[in-house]
Amino acid sequence: MATDQSTETWYGTNEAVSRVRGQMFKAICLGATLLALLSVFVLLLYVANDAFQPFSADPGWLLTFAATVLVPVLGAMGYYYTRDTRGGETATIALGLPIVSLLLTGGAFIIFEHVVSVYQWLSILLALAVAALIVYAHSRVRTGADLERLAVLIAVPALTLYLIPDLILSLPMLPTQSLTLLGSFVVPVSLAVGWYVRKRRESGREGAIAGALVLVGAAAGIGAAPVVGISPFVWMLLVTITAVPVGLYLESVVRRGAGVSGLAFPLVVVVGLLAGFLLADALGFAGPTPWLDWGFLTNPSSRTPEDAGFYPPLVGSVMMLLVIVVSAFPVGVGAAIYLEEYAPERGRWGRVVDLIEINIGNLAGVPSVVYGVLGLALFIRQGGFGSGTALVGGFTVGLLILPIVIISSQEAISAVPDSMRQASYGMGATKWQTTRNVVLPEALPGVMTGNILAMGRAIGETAPLLIIGAPAVVRIAPDSFTNKFSAMPRQIYTWSSEIDPAFQHGVLAAGVMTLLVVLLMMNGAAIIIRNKYQRRD
Repeated sequence: MATDQSTETWYGTNEAVSRVRGQMFKAICLGATLLALLSVFVLLLYVANDAFQPFSADPGWLLTFAATVLVPVLGAMGYYYTRDTRGGETATIALGLPIVSLLLTGGAFIIFEHVVSVYQWLSILLALAVAALIVYAHSRVRTGADLERLAVLIAVPALTLYLIPDLILSLPMLPTQSLTLLGSFVVPVSLAVGWYVRKRRESGREGAIAGALVLVGAAAGIGAAPVVGISPFVWMLLVTITAVPVGLYLESVVRRGAGVSGLAFPLVVVVGLLAGFLLADALGFAGPTPWLDWGFLTNPSSRTPEDAGFYPPLVGSVMMLLVIVVSAFPVGVGAAIYLEEYAPERGRWGRVVDLIEINIGNLAGVPSVVYGVLGLALFIRQGGFGSGTALVGGFTVGLLILPIVIISSQEAISAVPDSMRQASYGMGATKWQTTRNVVLPEALPGVMTGNILAMGRAIGETAPLLIIGAPAVVRIAPDSFTNKFSAMPRQIYTWSSEIDPAFQHGVLAAGVMTLLVVLLMMNGAAIIIRNKYQRRD
């Protein structure tokens, strides 16, 4: 006997309940989602068209790249979607990981070029090493002096960071920049890679080989880098920050044997691009004249649209993020640990804690311009810091995202099952040992995801920078946290008020695309971290 698919009987009654409204609600939600995605996609296409101007190229150039890049890429994507979904995941990561690694390499270059020199970095590492040895020796000699150890843990690093860097930098002779970077950056990275491989493979021999390969590959740049036209400094950064994660991922995919076909996708893209450029050049087809090119990323700002660049705001944004990472994230994560693990839940103090959490939730929704006014009053007028500096900008935007960091970290910590805490207590662990060895390692992926998303919010804020007096245009990249700086959204806002249409449509679109790429990379990294640990669980 046929049944009516549009109705069903509610258990316990004789009423027929219609399913039409539920299906209509489902369709409306799906339509709203598709409409939102389509609107964002159209907006991105509109901005990308102004930034890259693809239709300024010859039709033959467009047809050439459609044949060499677009058709193979769409064919590969269709294959992965229908035949090999695991290969599709590998293809996405294999293509995105080198791009993200190159962006991180550029950020490291900016840090060493404008924030801290390799000699300062070396002196800081040596100071921290001396401090660690002193703290370790004290913990071995004075095993029962907990308060004394806490004082040593705070005072010794501060004292060594105050004395040792100046002592090292005052030496009459120092190694070359390449050798200094090799010893202060490449060697620690090679040790970290060796430890990682040893832990994952449970083989000390393979860990030693991996670390040695990183060290040898980076050191080879001293002789090989000039041959390929780059400096040994850039070579070492490319090896340690770009080649190492890409190589480790490729090795892990090949070793597992799952999704290996996805490794061909980056080759399809790269070979297609090379073939397209060679064919277009051989046939004499002129390419587009984009606003977003290498010169735009490396040039300073200019009154001429064709010469306008984005480099000083890029440096300013990196410096502001460094201040945020150092100031806001430790405070936010520490507050979340206290509220979730140590704060009283009952009594008078429990009500105070509830009031604090309510206010933190309310602060997360306060408009950003209010935090700009707070930063102006707190750091500039009362604190005496200069207006429009990277330090003030980082502190102000750090206050803005601090509630977000606290809330996201709280959620990650509260998601750790209580059974793990109880098992740790059952083994005789203290509250701090349980928090350090059980709770924090389990909550770390969620904490990292929340912090990365908060950084994405911070890097796109404009109103607080306007209030604290960030300059409209900075033609020289700042080399100190107390110098005047301009961030990417501040520079974009300045270009939007220019009368010249070339600024409003071309240069502005190039700046927006650069900012969007950085934001999408941050959000993509957060999603990958979350999905990886969800699959592990």
